[in-house]
Amino acid sequence: MIDYPALAAVAAILREGSFERAAGALRITPSAISQRVRGLEERLGAILIVRGQPCRPTDLGRALVAHFDRVQMLEADLAPVFGHMPDEGMPPLTLKVAVNADSLATWFPAALADFGVTTNLAIHLTLDDEGHTAERLRSGEVLAAVTADPGAVQGCRTVPLGVLRYAACASPGFVARHFPGGVTADALTKAPQLRFDNRDMLQARWMAAFHGTEQAGPVHRVPSTHAFLDLALAGLAWGMQPLALAAPHIDAGHLVELPPGRRLDIDLYWTVSRLPVSSLRDLTRAVRAAGRSRLMQPPGNRPQP
Repeated sequence: MIDYPALAAVAAILREGSFERAAGALRITPSAISQRVRGLEERLGAILIVRGQPCRPTDLGRALVAHFDRVQMLEADLAPVFGHMPDEGMPPLTLKVAVNADSLATWFPAALADFGVTTNLAIHLTLDDEGHTAERLRSGEVLAAVTADPGAVQGCRTVPLGVLRYAACASPGFVARHFPGGVTADALTKAPQLRFDNRDMLQARWMAAFHGTEQAGPVHRVPSTHAFLDLALAGLAWGMQPLALAAPHIDAGHLVELPPGRRLDIDLYWTVSRLPVSSLRDLTRAVRAAGRSRLMQPPGNRPQP
């Protein structure tokens, strides 16, 4: 049998990042939490936590914490039936979700706010590229994800949410400096470009689709949606901006499209564990409602209610 108080200690350490902060969260001493983890590792004959700043899980540690998260969710649904109170020494219940930064900066907060009206359950968000959030599900790190990957994930269901539309934008001054003869493939290979991180392929996809090249000029890596927009407005470089954020600045003349009308659409999906718990059902309802109202809905591909 699994020692769940010891596994709760492992989960708390990985959530908080250190033994000391986890001990505070569980209201036990650092010595007690260390003994729990050491005892569980000795019984299993395997290391669960890589000590460091912050502490990280081994593959087995990650798998056991994913199991613990599911058990907590199931027990939370049963607690009202039996009149149980949360167990002392157990970490607070959290729902772990992976989401891309541009969704978090645009439409996803409406879903979280809707969900928060009916529950006190805490949300733990993991930010990742929309092309990689599904991997967080496959590893067991999260129970749901906003993703651009429509592929099946074992134990999960996937539903379409809508389209997040992007526009290639730059400031008028930047356009005047770098594209005096118009936006051409040659000019794009020399003009400074914004990129969210080394997995951000939106700029390359847009260049390939509309200009037949992926070769980039100088690249500025900016891992923040709002800083990405601010730096484009300041004239540092061009980049793919969520149209929901860029449209007011385009209308005001503070940003210029390169050129107008050549936009890139990213289909988004909600992939969620089939774990039969009310919190996941409620969050799924809120996410799908926000998607229907705030994302573009291509004809013939509208999410069903």
